[in-house]
Order: sequence, then structure tokens, then C-alpha cells
Amino acid sequence: MSGVLVVMEQRGGAWNRMSFEALAAGQQLAAKLGIECSAAVIGESVKTLVTELAGKKLAKVFAVQHGLLKDYTSDGYVVALESLLKQTGPVYVVLPHTYQVRDFAPALATRFRQSLISDVIAMHDGPVFVRQLLQGKLNADYKQADAGPCFVSVQAGTFRAEDVEEGAATVENFTPQLEASQIRSKPGQLFREVAHTVDLSAASVIVSVGRGIGEQENIGIVEELAAALGAELAASRPICDNGWLPMERQVGSSGQTVAPKLYLAVGISGAIQHLVGMKGSKTVIAINKDEHAPIFEVADYGVVGDLFEVVPSLTKALLAAKG
Repeated sequence: MSGVLVVMEQRGGAWNRMSFEALAAGQQLAAKLGIECSAAVIGESVKTLVTELAGKKLAKVFAVQHGLLKDYTSDGYVVALESLLKQTGPVYVVLPHTYQVRDFAPALATRFRQSLISDVIAMHDGPVFVRQLLQGKLNADYKQADAGPCFVSVQAGTFRAEDVEEGAATVENFTPQLEASQIRSKPGQLFREVAHTVDLSAASVIVSVGRGIGEQENIGIVEELAAALGAELAASRPICDNGWLPMERQVGSSGQTVAPKLYLAVGISGAIQHLVGMKGSKTVIAINKDEHAPIFEVADYGVVGDLFEVVPSLTKALLAAKG
């Protein structure tokens, strides 16, 4: 194959949304290098998923199917993918940086005497892969020096799923030689988050509030703005640490990573730990009374002013526009 292979993630016949972000990254990497991009789907029966994937701009879609791959296990995935990679010979293997990938990908890379370049936020010519260090304070460049497949996982929100190019791909079924004795672990009960958990990563519009709000009682004016926009309400770490909003609404290096079409930051100074979590936003609007706040360095539009004046006026205007 000598190209790029994107390993897609699915569970129970449903895609992990980050799979298509990884696919966009794989397509872009292949285009930069002038090589082909293919993709693989793993499971017991993945016909429906493969059919959908065959409508993308790919050289080939590999349906990696086996009864022992019905439930995820690190051992099963490593053995199956090792077999596929040895047969197809990709130069680059691109994966979404999910909990599942973090579980099996380092072991898979080790089978080929390689390291996983994880949580990549950008790619430059070379190719050079960029990772963040010290909670986003530093960027580091990585380039593979050895021969063999280069394993890369991409950070959530760095590449956009809507950038995946459509096309037509051929499908190839692949049945790995997999024995039950090779799987040393048994799948346990899936971790289930509490029912009220909010998936901010799926929101197209987010209104986020920071310490500039002053008191918990003042959050109501930001909630009204979010409601007028039909947006999810989010927050920076100090708000959640204080218990003013639940931790599930925190955006940042220790919270959720988001990539909405619109991110409206209200009273957020823009500490690097927060910027790491929202840097994938398509459009950023910031409201802050400090004109030197770091948030303005990443904002597409900025309003320097008192949020207690600006936010209610903006909410009123939005409601008036709706009639």
C-alpha cells in the first residue's frame, strides 16, 4: 500500500465522532505527501459502517472482521492490526486519540519497534508532527527517523470531521488469524457516565463563562444568553472548582476539548489551560473588560467592555431579532 492508513473507531455499530477527525487528518497527510489514503474498520460485522466509509475519498476500505473482535480487547486489536499492517505495508498509521486508542496503540507500535506520536495538534511538511507539552505551554516537533510505519494519534478538535472529502473506495474484507488463547483479558462492563453528563464536544454553539462573572448568582445572565443562542453553557476551571457549575461543563486541559462552530467566551481571561480545550473552535468571540486579556489573541471578534452591560444587551438584541 505504501500510503496512509486511518484506523477508525466504532462501538456497537456506531462511530466514535473522532474517527472522522482522524480521517480528515489522514486525507490531508496523504495529500501533502502525494500518496494514497485508506481506512480500516474493526469488529465482528462492520458491513454497514464499511458501506458508509466507502463513500469517502479513499483508495481502499478494509473490513477487519472476526468473531473475537465483537467486543474490544487490547490483545485482539493489536493482533488483528499487526496482521493487517504487515500485509498492507502503510507508511503512516493515523488514529483518533481516544481512551481506546491509548490502550492498544502503544503496544501495536511496539510490535513494529516504533513509538506512538500521540495527541498531535498539527502537521507540517516533512512531515513534522506537533504535540503540546506542559499543558499547552510549549509545542514540540516530532519526526520519525527510523524506517517502518509511523504511528500518529490526533487530538480531538484539531481536525474537523466536515473536512473529510467525499469519493468512492473499494472494499476489501480482511480476516485476521486470531485465536482465543491470544486474548489474555476479558471485556468488562462498559464505563457509563451519569445520565446528566453533557457532551460539549458535540455542541455547535457554546457560551462559556469565566471568573469575570464575579459571583455564582451572576451566572444567570450568561445562561440567558446561551438560551437565546440555543447554545450549551460551559465554563473555565475556576467556575467549576468553586462548584458554581458542574465539572462536566468545564472546558480546558483538565476538562473537555471542544470544537464548535461558535465559541463565545464571557469573562474568560484565556489561560493556556483553557485555550488548549477550545482552540479547535471555528469562530471565537470574546467579551472581557481587560483589553490585554490573552483570550483576545485567539479571538476572531473581541468586545472590550463590562460583561454586565454587554451580555444583557446582546441577549435582548437576539431575542428581539427572533421576534
